[in-house]
Amino acid sequence: MIAYIKGILTYIQDDSVVVDVGGVGYELICANPFGFQSSLNTEVKINTYHHVREDLQVLYGFKNQDEKYLFTKLISVSGIGPKGALGILGSVDIPAFVAAIEKEDDKFLTGFPGVGKKTARQIILDLKGKLTTMLQVSGTEDTATTEGSPVSTKGLQEAQEALKALGYTDREIKMVVPKLQLEDSANTDEVIRKALALLMKN
Repeated sequence: MIAYIKGILTYIQDDSVVVDVGGVGYELICANPFGFQSSLNTEVKINTYHHVREDLQVLYGFKNQDEKYLFTKLISVSGIGPKGALGILGSVDIPAFVAAIEKEDDKFLTGFPGVGKKTARQIILDLKGKLTTMLQVSGTEDTATTEGSPVSTKGLQEAQEALKALGYTDREIKMVVPKLQLEDSANTDEVIRKALALLMKN
């Protein structure tokens, strides 16, 4: 299996990045390709998961080991494939996501693309108690923190939908999502205003 790719980041596409390793371009499918924008034309080391099927071989790329670990666990859940796992990773706050599973908060989980009630219950059934040894959980002792993170993630998702309704393309939205994830705001309107400001700069 290919654990990581190290080379020059030469190209960023809507759903992938291309890394040149000794003259060979490796395409890595990513949840947020534009999260690598600041590393364009420089050497990068990207964690990868080599997905092999009888009729297909795909390399998935991740910004860190936590993203990769969560991806591998998600695709082990019945009903979630690589595309669904990437959809979750595209707007997830990992500690909040783990906390939601531990609290069996299926309402929070159904806020992610492609996750209905049945899939949310399956995620809880398959992953509860299996992520906390490797991934951080949102502060379970601090109620404000625990309650705040899911709202922030939901706000980001709602903001993305609002931007689509305003006519922005997936490519444009993906370019600002990494910066929006750094915003410490649970208010959807604030997230939208920040996103619009970023989009006007691009």
